[in-house]
Amino acid sequence: MSRIRHIRGSSLAAAGAAATTATLLAAVLAPAAHADGAPTRATAIGNAASALAAHAANLGLTSAQHTTVRDVVVDKDGTQHVRYDRTYRELPVLGGDFVVHLRPDGSYRGADRATSRTISLDSVTPELSGAKAAGLAVNALRAAGPGETLKRVTARPRLVVDALHGTPRLAWRTDAVGQDGLGNPVARTVLTDARTGARIDAWDSVETATGDGSSLYGGTVPLETTASGSTYQLKDPTRGNTYTGDAANKTDLCIFGICFSRAPATLFTDADNHWGTGTASDRSSAAVDAQYGTNTTWDYYKNVHGRTGIAGDGKGSYNRVHYGKNYNNAFWDDSCFCMTYGDGDGSTFGPLVALDVAGHEMSHGVTSKTAALTYSGESGGLNEATSDIFGTMVEWYADNASDPGDYLIGEEIVRSGFGKPALRFMDKPSKDGNSADCWSGSVGNLDVHYSSGVANHFAYLLSEGSGAKTVNGVAYDSPTCNGSTVTGIGHDKVGRIWYRALTVYMTSSTNYAGARTATLNAAKDLYGAGSTEYAAVAAAWSAVSVG
Repeated sequence: MSRIRHIRGSSLAAAGAAATTATLLAAVLAPAAHADGAPTRATAIGNAASALAAHAANLGLTSAQHTTVRDVVVDKDGTQHVRYDRTYRELPVLGGDFVVHLRPDGSYRGADRATSRTISLDSVTPELSGAKAAGLAVNALRAAGPGETLKRVTARPRLVVDALHGTPRLAWRTDAVGQDGLGNPVARTVLTDARTGARIDAWDSVETATGDGSSLYGGTVPLETTASGSTYQLKDPTRGNTYTGDAANKTDLCIFGICFSRAPATLFTDADNHWGTGTASDRSSAAVDAQYGTNTTWDYYKNVHGRTGIAGDGKGSYNRVHYGKNYNNAFWDDSCFCMTYGDGDGSTFGPLVALDVAGHEMSHGVTSKTAALTYSGESGGLNEATSDIFGTMVEWYADNASDPGDYLIGEEIVRSGFGKPALRFMDKPSKDGNSADCWSGSVGNLDVHYSSGVANHFAYLLSEGSGAKTVNGVAYDSPTCNGSTVTGIGHDKVGRIWYRALTVYMTSSTNYAGARTATLNAAKDLYGAGSTEYAAVAAAWSAVSVG
C-alpha cells in the first residue's frame, strides 16, 4: 500500500508560505475565543508566537531561521499544541519541525523537537551541482528496481538542510520518478551530501502496502450521492464532496516530480442510485468499495477523533479506481489529495479497494498533515505502522458483518498466488516472513513495511493482550519478546492513544524510543499517569523490547 510523495505540487517552503498567509488572515478575521471561552486556532497560534519569541534560544531558533504553522490541536480543556516547520536561510530543514505545548491560559508548557542539534551552516552554496545530484538519484532508482525496463525517468533536486542524520548539513533532496514496463509509477527519494556527494539516505517515494451499492468486499452499503438531472453522481455532499472516478486503466504522466497529465477520474454516474453488482465485471462495483472506504475513514476520524477530513479542514478527497494495468498497488497522493487503486493482477491480488486498505492509505495523508514521519529508518516503520493501525481501527469502526474487524492487513485483497492469508499480521508480524516482532538496533535498516512490525505488534498487544485467543472469529497467538504477560485495554483506546501521540507529540524524526514516550504522554493526557491504560502502554512497549 502506498502514498506517492514525489509529485507534490510545491516545496516545503512554498507550502509553508501558504500556511503563513492563511494564519495571518485567520488572526485578523477570527475572534479571540469561541463563545464558550475556549481558545480558537488563531488564539493558539498567537499564544505560540509569543512562546517562540520568549523561548527562541531553548527551541534553537535564530535570526537565520523562519517558522510556519503546519497544524494546531486545541484540547477540550483549552490546552493548545501548535506544530511548526522550519527553514534555515530560506531552505527547508528536514527534521526542523517541532510542537509547542501551551496551557489553557496560553502560557508555555514545553515543546517536542525533531532535533535538538544547533542548526547553523557555514554556507548554503553547494559544492555538488544539482545536475550531479539528479544523476545519482536516477542511478539509485534504476538500481532499486527493474532499471532496464524503466522509462520516462526524471529527477528533481532541491536544496535542503538535513537535520535528521547527525550534525545538520546542506543536502540535495532529489525525487527520481519513472514508469515501469506497464506504465505504473515508480519513485525513489535520495538525500545526498551537497558538499561531498555521499549518499545520506534513500527511500521509496511510493509508500506501499500494498443511494446504496453492491461492493466487492463489504456487501451492500449505504451511499450519499448527488442528484444531477436525471442521473446520480457518486459524489458525497455530506463529506466534503468526496467523489469516485474511473481512471480507465491509464496512468499519470509526471516529469521532474510534477504531474502534467493525470489518469482521468471520470465521475461515476448511475440512473437509479443503486450502484454496482458486487462483481468485478461491473466497473462501478470497485467504485462502491472505494467510496465506502473513503466515507468510513472520514466518519472514523470525525466521530472518534474530532478530525473533519484528512487535512482537518473539512475538505473531501477523491478516489480513482481501475488505475494502470494489472497494478498491484494503491496509494495516497498529497499533491492531488486523492486515493488511487489498482485492479491487481488477479492471481496475487484482486482489486485493492478493501476497507482497511482505504483506511491505511488515507491515514498516510493524516500523518503527512501532522507528524510527517520521515519515510525511512525507524520513523518510516512508524509511518507505515500508523497506517496499519488506523486501517485496522477503521475496519473495526465500520462494524460490517461482510468484512468484520480483525488484526490482519489486506486479507480481502490477497489471492492464492500470494501464498499467505493476508499482507501483514499484527499479532505476530513475522508470520509474513519478513517483519520484525521485536525491536533491535538493526530494525531501522529494514524496509519500512517490515520495521513497522514492532509497532503493529505493540498495538495488538495493547488492544488484546498476549497469548492465544480467538477474536471476532479469527484465531491469534501473540507472544511477547520479554516473556511477560500483557493484558489488553481494547482497540478503541489504542486508536485514541495513537492518534493523540501522532498529532500532538510525534515529529518527523520520532523513532521507537520516541514513540514510547509519545504514547505514554498521550495515555497520561487521556487517562492519567496512574491509570491502567498508562501502565498497559508501558508494558506493551516493554513486551516488544522498546524501553
